[in-house]
Amino acid sequence: MALTAKLELRQGQQLVMTPQLQQAIRLLQLSNLELNQFVESELERNPLLEMDDAAEAAPKIERDADTEERSDRNGEDEWLDLGKPVAEADGGLDGDYDGSFSDGGGASGMPDGADSGWASLRQRTGAFNGEEINPEAFVSSEPSLRDHLSEQLPLATHDHVERLIGQHLIDMVDEAGYLHADLEQLAVKLGAPLELVEKVLATLQTLDPVGVFARSLAECLALQLKEQNRYDPQIAALLDNLDLLAAHNMPALRKAVGADMSEITDMVEEIKRLNPKPGLKFGAVQLQPVVPDVLVRAASDGSWLIELNSDTLPRVLVNRSYFARVNSTARTPKDKDYLNDCLQTANWLAKSLDQRARTILRVSEEIIRQQDAFLTLGVRHLRPLNLKTVAEAIKMHESTVSRVTSNKYMQTPRGIFELKYFFTSAISSAGEGEAHSSESVRHRIRELIDAETPNAVLSDDTIVERLKDEGIEIARRTVAKYRESMRIASSVQRRREKMLKCRMAKTA
Repeated sequence: MALTAKLELRQGQQLVMTPQLQQAIRLLQLSNLELNQFVESELERNPLLEMDDAAEAAPKIERDADTEERSDRNGEDEWLDLGKPVAEADGGLDGDYDGSFSDGGGASGMPDGADSGWASLRQRTGAFNGEEINPEAFVSSEPSLRDHLSEQLPLATHDHVERLIGQHLIDMVDEAGYLHADLEQLAVKLGAPLELVEKVLATLQTLDPVGVFARSLAECLALQLKEQNRYDPQIAALLDNLDLLAAHNMPALRKAVGADMSEITDMVEEIKRLNPKPGLKFGAVQLQPVVPDVLVRAASDGSWLIELNSDTLPRVLVNRSYFARVNSTARTPKDKDYLNDCLQTANWLAKSLDQRARTILRVSEEIIRQQDAFLTLGVRHLRPLNLKTVAEAIKMHESTVSRVTSNKYMQTPRGIFELKYFFTSAISSAGEGEAHSSESVRHRIRELIDAETPNAVLSDDTIVERLKDEGIEIARRTVAKYRESMRIASSVQRRREKMLKCRMAKTA
């Protein structure tokens, strides 16, 4: 067979990922906060885009657990208007203001060079200079632990060297108030004697809140007990054996402390009244509440109403009237190309947001249809569900469903859940019944453990037998894995803990 060069024509299909297609796919997996940030950046970049603050609400689709879509209340395209021209501003609030305030003399009545207070106000807020007043400039922030300790440092020591070491130690304290540092290495780094560093640390441990600058939990509790004049050799021995207390090994703890059970119970109650993390009450970080992307509520006929949360859904308008006015005055081809590119990008963004919203809605509808029993009867009736089942039902790719369910939350009558929560693995049934969801099995294990008594603590093998009687086929190691994932102790530790509680209750 001779090797010769020749020309051939081949016909084939190939999917080309254009930049716009890649961006549209990326929009699917953005959370509502990330999406709003992306839209704001596009609004700053594209002069043809405007926020539609008065847009219609997102479409509300009513579905039953076993039926197809019933109604689209607002229609296909009412909630997002891609082509409506934006009305021009009437200029009613664009009047000029004369200078009512002055830094110098004249109407203000202040001599030249004197500060009437308005100058500093203008510098901080930009007021009276044509800029909008920033209300955040007048809001006092909550002091952090570092600020609180730094304010006390000059009162604790007057030596400038000790202040330098103390400020360095303050910077190394974590938000809970603990000091994670090697004093020897710190002394070498600062070029100071180790004794001086330890002296400064002892001084800092007297600051408020009591218990800060501790290097361990036992030291933190000991500092608070010393402040209350409740630190004695017995409670010191108890703090040295906190591991025995955590393991509920009461015989070894009694031997180590040298006290009877009633005295140990009193000391444990006293320790429980202390604060193991004294620094957390300063500068606490405010947690951002979860804002659901999809709202689900029950209808009067037993079906479920599913709608997008319009508060988290940015809607944009393409200002075509502005494009026509500016395009008619463009003189160079470069200006026209720029305007055409802005128009194309604006149209793409509006359509991509519309498509993203409808895709989330379709996926949510199918999830609700599959998990109707969960919403009606509870978590024990959560069905096994995977991405492939939903993708085949709505005729989409699994990767698309995976992106849609990432960082999205759904508000239901049973609480707010991430869309990923509804996708659980299947655990086979002991008989010929349907498979069980792993999440429902976890819930049943927790119910069995919560209902146990101190004299009848369930082992993992016993839980396996109980679940098998209920038709759930599961291995003992799986029960142990689920129990550990829920941070539930073993049967031995639970028995010790329950017996300790009973003894403490009898003593009280």
